[in-house]
Amino acid sequence: MLDVKALNQFYGGSHTLWDVDLAVTPGSRMCLMGRNGMGKTTLLKCIMGLQPAKSGGITFDGSDLIKLPAEQRAKLGIGYVPQGREIFSHLTVEENLRVGLGIRKNGARTIPSRIYDLFPVLKQMLNRRGGDLSGGQQQQLAIGRALVLEPKLLILDEPTEGIQPNIVHEIGDIVLKLNKEEGLTVLLVEQKLPFARRVASEFLILDKGRRVAAGPIGDLTDEVVKAHLSV
Repeated sequence: MLDVKALNQFYGGSHTLWDVDLAVTPGSRMCLMGRNGMGKTTLLKCIMGLQPAKSGGITFDGSDLIKLPAEQRAKLGIGYVPQGREIFSHLTVEENLRVGLGIRKNGARTIPSRIYDLFPVLKQMLNRRGGDLSGGQQQQLAIGRALVLEPKLLILDEPTEGIQPNIVHEIGDIVLKLNKEEGLTVLLVEQKLPFARRVASEFLILDKGRRVAAGPIGDLTDEVVKAHLSV
């Protein structure tokens, strides 16, 4: 579904991604891991067209993404929840959800009812401003906004960051539900090992912008964690 081949990226004179390969297969739940500053968010931004790649290839369902702007990538069926959520704090919950409608292929202008089934709190707070929500509610809003597109691939950058434990568990339940019941493919960046081991089916670790380990989530042993993730 998503194939990244030999991707290189630079910030000024700093080489941030080094020949990174990543393959996300349909129906999988891939977790991208690594210590802080190792290139995880940069890789996601390259996939979404928010950062330019210096060289290499990115394809999604056979379409070459490298030269496509971010909005065109979204239209192909990629939903993106950035780190920090980036909701519109002065817009209402409903207005935030409606932002995604303009990118839908079928031109629908109605928020899918399943968003409220997944996140009942959003229906209760439709007229409340996004900035007035708690961190966990804002994360649910950010995920709901991405799901409005009805994507084939959902990309989540640190979805549990700064979220209370009960909402973390709920987000994990929703990711698993969407994957197992609807076949939604998931690519996420996650630092919390229990969440990653519960939710992911596969993992890939970056260290200083290089791929250093990958495999089924069962291969994420304590030895691998100590070598590549322990601080």
